[in-house]
Amino acid sequence: MKVTVSQPQLAQSLNMVSRAVSTRSTLPVLGNVLVTTDAGRLRLSATNLELGISVWIGAQIDEEGSITVPARTFTDLISALPSEKITLSLNERTFTLNVLCGTNSTDIKGIDAQEFPPMPVPDLEEGIALNVSDLKDMIHQVAFAASTDEARPVLQGVSLSVVEQEITLAATDGFRISVRKANLNTPTTRSITAVIPARALNELARIAADGDESVVMSIPKGRGQVLFHLRDAELVSQLIEGNFPDYKAILPKSYRTKSVISTSGLLKACRQAEIIARDGNNVIRLNLKPGTENMGELEISAQSEETGKTEVNLEASVEGEALLIAFNVRFLREVLEVIKTPSVAIEMIANNAPGLVRPVGEDNFQHVIMPMHLG
Repeated sequence: MKVTVSQPQLAQSLNMVSRAVSTRSTLPVLGNVLVTTDAGRLRLSATNLELGISVWIGAQIDEEGSITVPARTFTDLISALPSEKITLSLNERTFTLNVLCGTNSTDIKGIDAQEFPPMPVPDLEEGIALNVSDLKDMIHQVAFAASTDEARPVLQGVSLSVVEQEITLAATDGFRISVRKANLNTPTTRSITAVIPARALNELARIAADGDESVVMSIPKGRGQVLFHLRDAELVSQLIEGNFPDYKAILPKSYRTKSVISTSGLLKACRQAEIIARDGNNVIRLNLKPGTENMGELEISAQSEETGKTEVNLEASVEGEALLIAFNVRFLREVLEVIKTPSVAIEMIANNAPGLVRPVGEDNFQHVIMPMHLG
């Protein structure tokens, strides 16, 4: 193998695929990146057998070939080289990759590419086309609510549902639920339900370029995998087995108190209250006070015996009954950070019932937060 590529492009691509490199495997090849020529381009691939990422970059190919090299060594070396052309030359007898950049020359010992696990090929004809920017928005508004508790694997995933012309993503950690819907450009004839690891979707959002590019999602029957195909990248992930909770039964259908408030104003107040609340179990109190003609006041307060107390009063539209309710401030801040509309609505039934947060003017996003005990 002998190929020439640009240093910035190679460094960026290595940063993308190296996130899928295994750090704890007993198989040494899983700690490597596959470097191979593929249809006139250079392909980089990495996998930990649960998540796999491949990236294609333009290259001048003088000789075909493939090798796997230690991911950390290769990535660190390429990022340290000057922003010039890099020539990669393989000695097939010794499995040594020479990296030449200007006056810099480095030999890296590798492992035969035959030992690298084969990456699955997506069936693009059976796949579902999704708009990349829409999908990235959906992931950002949902994946953060997934659990990080390894004891409940299914909650570490995001529930995906595709029915006719609608796709729905949902995630919950048992204390909050985030649900986001979007319309497909082309209706599908088969319904799909799956639980995808939140980490895999976050990686997909990270490697997907901004713009109107499309991504094709393929879930082959019986393989327990999902594949996402982009123009210059692919991601494959194992699906999570198990029954995802019936979150629809928990979504509030009505409210007794509703407040509409500036998203940025409430977010700023939450960040201020969190400074005190983080020393007091993250509890903040929301005191909703109705006024005349639905205008009122939202009082946000936090208290800690060690640190002190804080209180912020905001003008807000308050409809219905006065209510005092407590939430985890981090949960409220995190959902406000992914809402893009100028105003946000908070709907509540009682101080011991879930609260519903949603953007004003958009019906495709709902976020439920369980209340905390009013001490």
